[in-house]
Amino acid sequence: MKICKTCELIARRNEGVAPLWDSIYRTPFWDVAHCYETALPGWLVLVSRRHIGSLDELTDPEADELGRLIRNISSALKVVTGCLKTYVLQFAESPEHPHVHFHIIPRMADLPDNRRSNQIFGYLGVPENERVNQEAMDAIALKVRERLLACADSPTDLGNGTLR
Repeated sequence: MKICKTCELIARRNEGVAPLWDSIYRTPFWDVAHCYETALPGWLVLVSRRHIGSLDELTDPEADELGRLIRNISSALKVVTGCLKTYVLQFAESPEHPHVHFHIIPRMADLPDNRRSNQIFGYLGVPENERVNQEAMDAIALKVRERLLACADSPTDLGNGTLR
């Protein structure tokens, strides 16, 4: 079986050697990271910590936590980036990432028409010199982490988000 890049990144997080942008927030079932091949600051990914290729493979606890996390990440991105809303997409089709993960993308007010909706993917897979740099990803990661920790501590959110 070909190695899954997503599983490699999870192993790095498990070892405690991932940079901040790649280990923003962790729960027993999910990891939050900044996308590393994007030109759009705040493009986050929510990754299943166990290798699955399809949503129907989620356990009930994984599925229950998923909904809260998508909501909380979207809320955090609104505060951190000032976006109008978020786009949430899931494919798990990339040869390097055949692993269930969700793209949670800030939809900014000034987003050009030619980058709206599914055309947002024009910001993904860009050349290295166009990508969001590590310093900017870390700055966003720290602010998003703070917001997610506040959500987890809220009595209205029953999530059990923890950091490793």
